Order: sequence, then C-alpha cells, then structure tokens
Amino acid sequence: MRPVQCDACGNQVLCEKFSPAHTSVQWTADAAVVCPEFRDRAGRGEPGARTRTCRALRSSIDRAVAEGTLEADGVRVDV
Repeated sequence: MRPVQCDACGNQVLCEKFSPAHTSVQWTADAAVVCPEFRDRAGRGEPGARTRTCRALRSSIDRAVAEGTLEADGVRVDV
C-alpha cells in the first residue's frame, strides 16, 4: 500500500490498486475524523455519512494514478 494525500484537506490514506477499477483504501483514524466531507455529512445526519468515500480523495487518488505514483499492481487471483 502506498500513501496518498488528499489535495483538498491534506489527510493521508494508504491505497493499493489492483486494476483500473479496483482500489483499496485504508483510512487512518485521524483521516476519518478530520475529513471535512465526512464531517459535513455526519453533521447533517445524512445516511451516506457512514459511507467510506470522499470525492476530493477520489480525485487525489485519480491524480496519483495519472502521475504514476500509484500503479495497479496487476495482482492476479485464480479462482
């Protein structure tokens, strides 16, 4: 897993890409508490507040992929 920093708030998460469509994100306790998007949704009592997603972080991850600092590992899983 590689660290990726959110361009909007500076929170850092650990990410791993398995394919263009599959991204694993591991939030640190601080990131989950400090993320303004999570705080705003939770403060409004929105049902989506429990969803572990943030549009700004998603954009930051996409940027890291575009810059080549986060690459798909090409992990193959045989079933």
